[in-house]
Amino acid sequence: MPVLYHHPMSSASRFVRLILAEYGFQVELMEERPWEKRKEFLSLNPAGTLPVYVDNSMRTLSGAGVISEFMDETHGALKRDRRLLAEDPFQRAEIRRLMEWFLHKLESDVTRPLVRERVYKLQMRPDEGGGAPDSKVLRTSRANIRQHMKYLTWLAGSRPWLAGSRISYADLAAASAVSILDYMGEIDWAEAPVAKEWYQRLKSRPSFRPLLTERVRGLTPVSHYADLDF
Repeated sequence: MPVLYHHPMSSASRFVRLILAEYGFQVELMEERPWEKRKEFLSLNPAGTLPVYVDNSMRTLSGAGVISEFMDETHGALKRDRRLLAEDPFQRAEIRRLMEWFLHKLESDVTRPLVRERVYKLQMRPDEGGGAPDSKVLRTSRANIRQHMKYLTWLAGSRPWLAGSRISYADLAAASAVSILDYMGEIDWAEAPVAKEWYQRLKSRPSFRPLLTERVRGLTPVSHYADLDF
């Protein structure tokens, strides 16, 4: 069985897990703590980043973008109206633009610093950078959430799905990041009802169920995290 090295609070890892589930792939999940820089993991991906996919032939793919493109090229075209990248070149470019936004822009502004301060530091040794959260980083990251949620609200309110008429990689990328922020209770859904309705549709998909049942050591999710009608 293929193996996916991931971390449950990595939005890029969640994105790939959703793709695999939407396309009906079963994989063995191996939780990886990238800050430990294990020699065995670095031999798979010298960059030391997640996710990493190893197929049955022991071939390795590293990075959410690389893995998602591989899955589309090898399996997406066979899915017809369930394909997660559009057939039209311009539409594909829009999907990729939004993937970049949610997996890199939102990640840099909000998700990565919040996860590091609130989750990773609890699991790190002091010599790895562990310790108390940095309140300045928390304040800055939280201040950025509102603008990102405004943009998500605009996208969700102006299109059937974020990038067009059907669900795509753009929705899965956004939902991967949003689900992590929601787990930590960082989103005020009362201020974003349109985005909330979009997220409810994503949460209700079978591919999302494994994410909603996971728990991270040392951090309990908000009470509505697994509730489909919150």
